[in-house]
Amino acid sequence: MRRLLLTAAATAAALTLAACGTTEPAADKTEKKTSEAITLKDGKGTEVKLDGPATKVVATEWNVVESLVSLGVDPVGVADVKGYRTWDASAPLKNEPADIGTRGEPSMDTIASLAPDLIVATTDLPPAAVKQLREVAPVLEVTSADGAHQIDRMLENVDLIARATGTTDRAKTVREDFEAKLDEGRKALAGAGMAGQEIAFADGYVTSNQVSVRPYTATSLIGEVNEAIGLNNAWKVTGDEAYGLGSTDVEGLTALPKGVRFAYIGNDEDPNATPFTGALARNPVWKSLPFVKAGDVHRLDDGIWMFGGPASMSAYVDAVVGALTK
Repeated sequence: MRRLLLTAAATAAALTLAACGTTEPAADKTEKKTSEAITLKDGKGTEVKLDGPATKVVATEWNVVESLVSLGVDPVGVADVKGYRTWDASAPLKNEPADIGTRGEPSMDTIASLAPDLIVATTDLPPAAVKQLREVAPVLEVTSADGAHQIDRMLENVDLIARATGTTDRAKTVREDFEAKLDEGRKALAGAGMAGQEIAFADGYVTSNQVSVRPYTATSLIGEVNEAIGLNNAWKVTGDEAYGLGSTDVEGLTALPKGVRFAYIGNDEDPNATPFTGALARNPVWKSLPFVKAGDVHRLDDGIWMFGGPASMSAYVDAVVGALTK
């Protein structure tokens, strides 16, 4: 199965912080705030010390990029900038950050050239890479995923990054907005008579002409969001311990219950990541599935990062509620 290097902790609705006041007292207040030292414990339990709130920040994973943007922090360096812009449109970049390489193998030389005062990474990054990064700047590792408490983990990661960047007020707003979105989605589904509807969310991809389907089980982030808005997860397969992702093929879809709604996210920029309208279009097993015959297959909006933060998950709520209630 294709492995996506993910980091659950993701970013949310990309609004910049309000501009500082122009009076002299306001400037003094800002200077006092930025001079205060900060000590944090990251997702690995490592103590991270900063001279003050970080402003020049590098991010090695898309979920932490999303968190930074949502908190009003423009990262100076981002892993795979093109990929982020393709897969995470929920919290678009407001600046033109340097591309620091791939998410799994960031370029140490590029990061060093940016002279960051903080590098935000995830626990998916190899320890050897993190050790090298620490020679450049303080590194804050956030826990990638938590198969038991995905939503809590996502929000706690945002809070941790906010503490490191002096944006805790914005983090409170991000949390409140997300909780309001869950409540809005739950009420909309209930009002449409969709409370308790069984749903199977998946993504898929084609490798060497073979289609693989990846179920997002009840312990995935999207699985938890589905249940939080009143949907029931129809997948019976077991997901991995961290991300709650399963693995099956088109024949495995025959085990889904009657009346299930099937939803997925693809991307037009990557045809191999959208097999449900491509490679499977003429597949007899796919065409025979009850939910396919009934027209209960829903492609949700591109650009919703399935492992992102509150911004992506809020966009997911809007998309899935819209698809199921139209």
